Amino acid sequence: MTEALMQMNPNVRKDEAARAAAISYRHTAELAQAYEITDPPIVHNTKVNMGLKPRGLCRHWAEDMEKRLKAENFQTLEIHRAIATPANPLRLEHSTAIISAKGDDMFSGMVVDPWREGGKLTWTPTRADPDYAWRPREEVMAEKRAKLRRRQHLDATPYRKNFN
Repeated sequence: MTEALMQMNPNVRKDEAARAAAISYRHTAELAQAYEITDPPIVHNTKVNMGLKPRGLCRHWAEDMEKRLKAENFQTLEIHRAIATPANPLRLEHSTAIISAKGDDMFSGMVVDPWREGGKLTWTPTRADPDYAWRPREEVMAEKRAKLRRRQHLDATPYRKNFN
């Protein structure tokens, strides 16, 4: 992973790429233990949603990975959050953290996804991810807020019968 991070941009420092890679692997293992991962991701999600496990939805992994990586205050790397909207048979969206070179967008970066294989880190270039089409988290969340506002507006609109 270190080499892949360095290949994103010639400005990425080797020491930072190595540190980001090591942290990504180590933090994945720490989170797997903290989340009590014993099942495949979808089964674990069900247990979290039922209140049987503390955390471990993909957004938890993404939040915690983003927070840990940002704590490093990298000078040549930047941390992003992304969401893949439902384009799969189960209609599930997926969240992740992405590492890019400082100043580059997330599409030039590397997905760091601890959820996909239930506590085993998956990393892949964002544009080449075979499983997900990633979008900036802020963009997806803005769309969700707009949809909610439209729905609330429709719900608040009085129903008028036409009795002609």
